[in-house]
Amino acid sequence: MKTIHANGRPIGDGHPTFIIAEVGINHNGQVGLAERLIDAAARAGADAVKFQTYVTEQRVPRSNPIFDVLKRCEISFSQQARLKEYAEQQGLLFFSTPFDLESVAFLQSLGVGLYKIASFDLVNLQLLRAVAATGAPVVVSRGMATAEEIDTAVGVLKMAGSLYALLHCISAYPTPEESANLNVIRTLAQRYGCPVGYSDHTVGIDVPVYAVAVGAQLIEKHFTLDRHAEGPDHAMSADPSLLAELVRRIRSVERILGHAELRAYEVEQATLVYRRVNQ
Repeated sequence: MKTIHANGRPIGDGHPTFIIAEVGINHNGQVGLAERLIDAAARAGADAVKFQTYVTEQRVPRSNPIFDVLKRCEISFSQQARLKEYAEQQGLLFFSTPFDLESVAFLQSLGVGLYKIASFDLVNLQLLRAVAATGAPVVVSRGMATAEEIDTAVGVLKMAGSLYALLHCISAYPTPEESANLNVIRTLAQRYGCPVGYSDHTVGIDVPVYAVAVGAQLIEKHFTLDRHAEGPDHAMSADPSLLAELVRRIRSVERILGHAELRAYEVEQATLVYRRVNQ
């Protein structure tokens, strides 16, 4: 399984890096702001926008210190349906991370073409089974997970016949650049033989660009209109100009990487006459 398709969009070997603007909860619960984020992501050249779908009371207990933040940023199901339609009008794939079974059922009713499993839920086998049962491809972040835990999650998806991609991820917010461990991307590709990408939590865009050079086929970067806004994710997010620069640099890296075919290349043709063939 070297390629998956989300609503007809190919992700994997032989295709351009799939670039995801991770809106998450950076809309602060405001639909108008969410639409502006979608507009900006489309202008920057992203392929997809990703949101979070949850019922706060089912995601964390009221005693949790982030309960109030999540509740304030919660967007209703009807509002998310509107955002999906709006994103598709801008030419973007809309998908989301569900955090509870009710949210999985809602996203399935919308006909989303791709699901995301957050690092925190890689070990949540009940949620994995529910997402796998939708029949849509699944992207799973592996932050904090051991090889054995990833094996178990992949086993659940395989048993359901799901197509899947894995994202290397460091679950530290923000992640120091020296802790990115990008070589894990190669390890995941070798071990699982599926499309592999990178979900970035560093400040700036250098590390996700390096990830493409290492072999990432998907890049997920948190996205905001204002990196100084109040909220847990804004500071490590890309703003519109930074996201556009990330897209530009990734496409430049792709051109530099080229292909893997062993032959004399067009740019070398004029030099061929100087070869010294001696048998």
